[in-house]
Amino acid sequence: MSTRVRFAPSPTGYLHIGGVRTALFNWLWARKNRGTFVLRIEDTDQERSTDASKQVIFESLSWLGLDWDEGPGVGGNYGPYEQMARLSIYKEYAERLIAAGKAFRCYCTKEDLDKAREALKAKDPKAQFRYPGTCRDRRDQPDKPYVVRFKAPEEGTLTYVDKVFGEVTTPNAAQQDFVLLRSDGVPLYNFGAVIDDHLMEIDLVARGRDHMVNTPPQILLYQALGAKVPDFAHLPMMLAPNGEKLSKRHGAVNVLEYRKEGYTPQAVLNYLVRFGWSHGDQEVFSLKGLIDAFSWEACGRADGKFDTKKFSAILFEHLKSPELLPDAEYVQRLLPFLEARGLTGLDPAKVAGALYTVRERATSLKDAADRLDFFFRDEPVFDEKAATKFLVPASAESLRAVATLLEGTPEWTEPALEQRLVQWLEERGLQMKDIAQAARVALTGRSATPGLFQVLYVLGKDVSLARLRKGAERAEAAGAKV
Repeated sequence: MSTRVRFAPSPTGYLHIGGVRTALFNWLWARKNRGTFVLRIEDTDQERSTDASKQVIFESLSWLGLDWDEGPGVGGNYGPYEQMARLSIYKEYAERLIAAGKAFRCYCTKEDLDKAREALKAKDPKAQFRYPGTCRDRRDQPDKPYVVRFKAPEEGTLTYVDKVFGEVTTPNAAQQDFVLLRSDGVPLYNFGAVIDDHLMEIDLVARGRDHMVNTPPQILLYQALGAKVPDFAHLPMMLAPNGEKLSKRHGAVNVLEYRKEGYTPQAVLNYLVRFGWSHGDQEVFSLKGLIDAFSWEACGRADGKFDTKKFSAILFEHLKSPELLPDAEYVQRLLPFLEARGLTGLDPAKVAGALYTVRERATSLKDAADRLDFFFRDEPVFDEKAATKFLVPASAESLRAVATLLEGTPEWTEPALEQRLVQWLEERGLQMKDIAQAARVALTGRSATPGLFQVLYVLGKDVSLARLRKGAERAEAAGAKV
């Protein structure tokens, strides 16, 4: 089965992770069915829409790997894919509806409607204002500005079957003569979306549950146009931990903030897909696994609350797994974070060689870069508290002794280094704790690092011996300052 689905964001700021969840569900459905994923830009909010915001949308989707088959930058047979470039199309279809008696020109001014609204409020403060139908049967007045309104049916009901929420019935009396086209020729959301989805042959509209209020008027428009009505799937909402609508004050909701903090794209998608969809008790998925498993039948109706701890846990599982995040991809995603620390021009092979030391520990790419930092510097950057505590005069002799001992190690491997050092300690009645922390700080500048023998192996013989001896010098110098 093939399909055509779309993601149609407004370029009025960053791309919200709730929008990413919508894009993801559409993308998964398209990929599962070898269909077409269309990106359409709904830029009719001229005051807030910007080119910079469009670029953010493109950059965000590209980073996440949610590639689009048609749309800006790609092209296609159904363009243009930005609504402000389609104004003549909306005008044409508005005129068709007027000619068919299914829409009308409304000449009511804002002042006229405000007066009617105030009159209703004075009569019944709790009443909800509805357009009173003033111009439904009014004769055309070509010289006056107007908006185009839909002539909504006043009787009967409208029923559709939602792929998530099942059968939904709405009385037509709940609708009013809503505006299709403003006086400047710019469409309102429901009209622009319907015309575009119709002409772009979209057969499934998947979006957040907050759009369910738009579905009945949109179906009425399809029917008025004599067009095929697409299927609809409305997704439960992503809420803040306190149950409110998810917003900036509840944490990062701009998807590019997660890139900045060192999240991987797959981990972000893995977490977001669990808002409204499940596959048994499985929590962690590869992208291919998501495509294979995805179905609308597995979507639930309950809203979900954003959980930063669970998000971090999903990321941790991805970072640990070479199957989910192969070493080569890990390194490529890690390099910008190392560069941000001033470590430029690194050999990817060298970074890959050190990666295993943090695979089981790093909680983000940013954290991994911090944990690996000392491997790639000419000199370690010392944590002064750690140096003061462990690089003391009493440790100088043992650091030199360890350097001399390891210099004679015939094979520079973790097992050989461990065997030689452990044997030396046993011969002297010492324990690893007697020298490990001083050696760790001398080698890395820190007290918390990967395993000592991992550090020695990755640093290599020459660098390790030089750092141990410089650590001894620092320890002696600390005694001279006292």
